[in-house]
Amino acid sequence: MSPTDLITIPARRGKAARIAKGQTVIVINTHGSQVVDTWAFAAADIAEFMSMEHSRAAFRHVTPRVGDALVTNRRRPILSVVADTTAGVHDTLIAACDRYRYEQLAAKTYHDNCTDNLAAALKALDLTPPETPCPLNLFQNTPVAADGEIDYRASVTKPNQSIRLRAEMDLVIVFSACPQDMLPTNGVDRKPTEAHFRVEG
Repeated sequence: MSPTDLITIPARRGKAARIAKGQTVIVINTHGSQVVDTWAFAAADIAEFMSMEHSRAAFRHVTPRVGDALVTNRRRPILSVVADTTAGVHDTLIAACDRYRYEQLAAKTYHDNCTDNLAAALKALDLTPPETPCPLNLFQNTPVAADGEIDYRASVTKPNQSIRLRAEMDLVIVFSACPQDMLPTNGVDRKPTEAHFRVEG
């Protein structure tokens, strides 16, 4: 994979791109341990978007696996997982971080967050999100224990591991290199980093 083919998702920031049906997107955890919040919106009507709650009902487990189709709030396939070189540890339960989350974590001033990154990335394409859907949190390690508790753990993804997603309709994809640095979500050193993606087809 040539570095010139890669599109950067800057550390703590978001990036959006238009993807045609049948194209694939390879999301690369360049430095390892970086969570990438991921959204997809139907190009024809962004009020239709990838929905974690509808997707879990469709594939009947908590974390998507190779072969699974993620579906929209209208229950139509929008992205399919076609390959995954990671351990398959991703999250579909946790809402995107926002200013209120960081206020709860005792941030004293404005903190970069995935909700604002989503809005900014779409604005660059002259689009406005209809809401902030729960993202597919690629590479995020938040397991559900036997007693039902959710634990925030450091990502186990290694440098340059990746996941490949196929577009099942024309869509707008949005990524946020999560800026969480108050919990070990992005690794034990709590230092968000850039990630990359590549579009093929």
